[in-house]
Amino acid sequence: MARGSAVAWAALGPLLWGCALGLQGGMLYPQESPSRECKELDGLWSFRADFSDNRRRGFEEQWYRRPLWESGPTVDMPVPSSFNDISQDWRLRHFVGWVWYEREVILPERWTQDLRTRVVLRIGSAHSYAIVWVNGVDTLEHEGGYLPFEADISNLVQVGPLPSRLRITIAINNTLTPTTLPPGTIQYLTDTSNGLYFCTRHPPPTSMTSPSPPAWSKTVVRASGLVNYQISVKGSNLFKLEVRLLDAENKVVANGTGTQGQLKVPGVSLWWPYLMHERPAYLYSLEVQLTAQTSLGPVSDFYTLPVGIRTVAVTKSQFLINGKPFYFHGVNKHEDADIRGKGFDWPLLVKDFNLLRWLGANAFRTSHYPYAEEVMQMCDRYGIVVIDECPGVGLALPQFFNNVSLHHHMQVMEEVVRRDKNHPAVVMWSVANEPASHLESAGYYLKMVIAHTKSLDPSRPVTFVSNSNYAADKGAPYVDVICLNSYYSWYHDYGHLELIQLQLATQFENWYKKYQKPIIQSEYGAETIAGFHQDPPLMFTEEYQKSLLEQYHLGLDQKRRKYVVGELIWNFADFMTEQSPTRVLGNKKGIFTRQRQPKSAAFLLRERYWKIANETRYPHSVAKSQCLENSLFT
Repeated sequence: MARGSAVAWAALGPLLWGCALGLQGGMLYPQESPSRECKELDGLWSFRADFSDNRRRGFEEQWYRRPLWESGPTVDMPVPSSFNDISQDWRLRHFVGWVWYEREVILPERWTQDLRTRVVLRIGSAHSYAIVWVNGVDTLEHEGGYLPFEADISNLVQVGPLPSRLRITIAINNTLTPTTLPPGTIQYLTDTSNGLYFCTRHPPPTSMTSPSPPAWSKTVVRASGLVNYQISVKGSNLFKLEVRLLDAENKVVANGTGTQGQLKVPGVSLWWPYLMHERPAYLYSLEVQLTAQTSLGPVSDFYTLPVGIRTVAVTKSQFLINGKPFYFHGVNKHEDADIRGKGFDWPLLVKDFNLLRWLGANAFRTSHYPYAEEVMQMCDRYGIVVIDECPGVGLALPQFFNNVSLHHHMQVMEEVVRRDKNHPAVVMWSVANEPASHLESAGYYLKMVIAHTKSLDPSRPVTFVSNSNYAADKGAPYVDVICLNSYYSWYHDYGHLELIQLQLATQFENWYKKYQKPIIQSEYGAETIAGFHQDPPLMFTEEYQKSLLEQYHLGLDQKRRKYVVGELIWNFADFMTEQSPTRVLGNKKGIFTRQRQPKSAAFLLRERYWKIANETRYPHSVAKSQCLENSLFT
């Protein structure tokens, strides 16, 4: 661990923290301890969009050199949030280009006077290119809109005269280009010489990251568990490291010393998914204490990491957790809500997890980008299994599969794995959603990204989500699990619900015959406007969504005891999209409204998921008793 850590996540959730030591090459999630302090910067920031024709006025006039309000009018902007949904200024709704955030922060006296304290500014997420200045000094830049990044700013705050205030300025550009992730094409409007451009795709932002393992949760041989850990230390060669593993009752079950080792846990309690065990989501606590001798005297640092002990494996027809067959019955989600748009929100997060448990859902995919770190922590605590997907959505054109894009994609996967590798809830990485995987160039591209991801983390399977033809898909040979998106009776064969079972059976049989790998139906669904009813069912009514799901379920039931290992509905809740004649105030495929109220399909899915959990009859499972308590079956 290094000589301190101070972190700030700005633009989509800022935070400062100060402590004695930190991790070399790493970015631990900021948490307070006897040695670590955090200063959250959520709240109101000064904000201005650069409406100049070339979107470069802020740089030309150097807005970062003095308080933002001195160079022109600003408005209040809440952080975290999406600026698009906050203002009544219509120009911001679909604004593309540079926007500027700024806030002044008063630092604790110890942070500025104790030279043993390392102060770090951490940005949780800024979509999608960010430049950060501290007191007008260019401090760091980051490309990628879904991952946290940080910089040591100790030398800016611990020099005389000691500053009482810290001015943080962040310029963010949301433009998507052929080499960003997700990518976008550029369309010039009217005069192409002025450099004003807009993206044809503009998905929203999120958060994510964390390097080399402070502790790597590995796993289990019968009644004993193994936890392998590796800790890097920066700032002193004279130090003592002590490691303790505590159970859920805070009893020490294993001890270690030194920067790396293996802890043996007799009578281990495994981390099990929700409804798979009477005590799911069991977490240990790995406590690390470092005492170092520095030129300024002794320094101590403390950090605690939740650890789940479990195994993941894949056969040609099963997905195994702790050696037992696991069936994904869950949802796809979006980080999206009214007014806030895309931004972390604790009340919304807790509501969503309550709804997942009410549904009997045991899994979700982070479609189509990494979610906030707090979401991953909740999954660990609740036993909700995660397919962790990077922002590889929209790879639909040949020009997106180039060497620059490939290099950036591999970098993003490094950041994803580094941040989420120690979460037991994460059981599989997804490197892309619906790429043009029929292209030869896409085949090579996906092969390289998947191989790179496996080299980063050999312990988890890797996939991407396909909507290509089974015979033409060039990326499928390299994945461990086949994930398929299909929208029978919605995007084609409109209204012909009677075709779904045959189409689904044909889909599964073709893919399995060719690849001999387990299959997940990773998306299916229908658009539904809450309160619309029609009998016989017609598209956009609640009855049509429910009937379509019922036909899919009949087809899934024919294969789920063979080689289909999961089903994820699209989508958990309605979400906002760009304006389109095919969208009525956003995408309405949710089984819940954007306000988290259930449609008829939610009750259908609830009955199905609890029934599947009951039928599976895992050893020690409480699914059956919970089903009975919910009065779903008689």
